Amino acid sequence: MCGGEGTRLRPLTFGRPKPCIPIVNKPSIQHLVSHLANLGFNDVVITLGYMSESIEAALGDGSLFGVNVTYVHEKTKLGTAGSVKNAQKYLEEQPFLVVGGDHVVGLNLLEFYREHLGNDSITTIGLISIDDPTEYGIAEIDANYQIKRFKEKPSPGEIFSNLASTGMYVCDPEIFDHIPTGEKFDFARNLFPELMEKGYSLKGWLARGNWSDVGSPRSLREAERWKLQDIGFTNISGDLYIKGARILGPAQVGSCVSIAANSRVIGPVSIGAGTIIEENVIIGPYTSIGEGCIIKNSAKIFSSSIYNRVVIGRDSTVSGSIIDNDTLIGSGCNIEHDTVIGPHVVMKSGVVIHSGTRLWPEVIIPEGTVVKEHVLNEDYDTRTEGS
Repeated sequence: MCGGEGTRLRPLTFGRPKPCIPIVNKPSIQHLVSHLANLGFNDVVITLGYMSESIEAALGDGSLFGVNVTYVHEKTKLGTAGSVKNAQKYLEEQPFLVVGGDHVVGLNLLEFYREHLGNDSITTIGLISIDDPTEYGIAEIDANYQIKRFKEKPSPGEIFSNLASTGMYVCDPEIFDHIPTGEKFDFARNLFPELMEKGYSLKGWLARGNWSDVGSPRSLREAERWKLQDIGFTNISGDLYIKGARILGPAQVGSCVSIAANSRVIGPVSIGAGTIIEENVIIGPYTSIGEGCIIKNSAKIFSSSIYNRVVIGRDSTVSGSIIDNDTLIGSGCNIEHDTVIGPHVVMKSGVVIHSGTRLWPEVIIPEGTVVKEHVLNEDYDTRTEGS
């Protein structure tokens, strides 16, 4: 399911759909499809809405990932179950797995699928223990994994379980008999409560491992950390120009990367093609830097996601933040953790960005400014609630 606008991740989703946000320098949907292919799923149906052409460009026909991809477009928003209903003709022959296109997972979804085949439920819901379940649907199960209660986004006093729905389901084609055609209809809000009222059996599958629906900048950073941890060794693609610097891997390094004297790169790190790292720079662990970036003298980057063609100025520090394409950070700036800076931003010298702040695309921050709250651009939608 790839239909959402990704409003909660703005400003990162103005120029791309949520499944195309880069994680370790490639669209997150590519990580997901590769994971499914490695588990043996070889037929993938993608439901499309917002900026669908970017997702099609990222996956093509699926052959590069060892799968066959079929695309189904939504003309209007149909909700989670409605979008799957819209693809019914491709899903009628056997039980099928439903996964959000923005999910980053390290779960054994083949085990999930087989678990459903061995039980008597119309749908099996993937569940995972989570610290704060208020943003998810929660479920109560018995010793046979039968779901007894289900509550979408509970308020304090309504939290009877910390087993959150992952938004991943294995469904029998019979569910299509219970989803209206051409109407907005959700799995958690509509379908599951109705099925339980009608006496159908819904089972839970308890997931073990890494899972995120990348619903916030913090969860996006966490998902990238998982993927960076998967880098097992240093891999250099093409030419690396290095003089008097050190790389303490593991690191993925693209072609035509230059690292100048006395700079330090401490893995796990990913550096895209054509990036220039000047002298006395420190690149700390769990950092991803895209293509064509320039990291100027004495800059420091720790546990951050830097996208393509970004310039980080002399003596500037970036910590635990995300910086989108074509942004210019001046000299002597300090970008605190959990900050998100949109594309084409210009930040002049000596700027301090407080933690948890977001900067909308194309804004200009004057020299010496201390930014304590979101900086919006009225040329763009300013909402951050929703999908």
